[in-house]
Amino acid sequence: MTRAGVRPGRRAALGRIAAATALLGLGGAAMRAGAATLVKVRERGSLIVGVYNDMPPFHVAGKGIDVELAQALADGLGVKLSLLPFNADENMNDDLRNMVWRGHYLGYGPADVLMHVPVDRPLMDATPQATIFAPYYRERIVMARELAKVPALDTMQQLAGQKIAVPGQTLAGWLLLGADGGAYRSQLSTQWKDGTECARALQRGEVSVAAGTSSEIESVLRGDARYAIEPMPSPRAPRSGWATGLAVKRDAVDLAQALQTVMNGLAESGRLKDLFVRYNVGWRTA
Repeated sequence: MTRAGVRPGRRAALGRIAAATALLGLGGAAMRAGAATLVKVRERGSLIVGVYNDMPPFHVAGKGIDVELAQALADGLGVKLSLLPFNADENMNDDLRNMVWRGHYLGYGPADVLMHVPVDRPLMDATPQATIFAPYYRERIVMARELAKVPALDTMQQLAGQKIAVPGQTLAGWLLLGADGGAYRSQLSTQWKDGTECARALQRGEVSVAAGTSSEIESVLRGDARYAIEPMPSPRAPRSGWATGLAVKRDAVDLAQALQTVMNGLAESGRLKDLFVRYNVGWRTA
């Protein structure tokens, strides 16, 4: 796994976060078993946080949503932030191994906590060495369109004849390449690195439609009345999207509990929503 409607209220958001904590079984006995981990972070005086390189709007060149959220988490623990940026490996299991429970063979890592991990039961089951928790955002695959050229997009067939920008090596790219038996392949412009580049191509008038993750597309186009941003109308696209959260080493249960508490506070106070809004992204609870 990679990376509009009425939004649930803050109470519902906290309920989901609390439910995720219970689901992961962060119990008292486990906390005692891993108690040294949080102590070690506080004795060191810093929280080492793994963040993906080149993932707008979450992290690019030391700035982004995940960087600011990492700072808020470190502040909540009363320690300094130490960022550990890294390049994504071939799959999420590799990233968890390199950045959470073992470390990279090149000698860096693991971090104390990794950002932007899919809160996904199959991934949890496949990685017993890590605890995945604290969902803080729900990502989706969306399409942005210029309303003057594409007034409606209820079905994929309404894309006929329109030039579409999509990053080729992404979930959005794979969905469009295979949609309706490859009917739209000749319309696709796939050289883009990420969805923000696709959104800017749409702004420049080079394409009529741009596809990518909701965070990528919204960070460029949200609030511009010339465009509509909606979920990709493909039956193969995950309509409810996927939640992203944090991961720590399995025995670091006390650290997970502390980070969960900080995340709860950020959601309850509205700071988490405000953080996303600063990057022009609508916060969707996980």
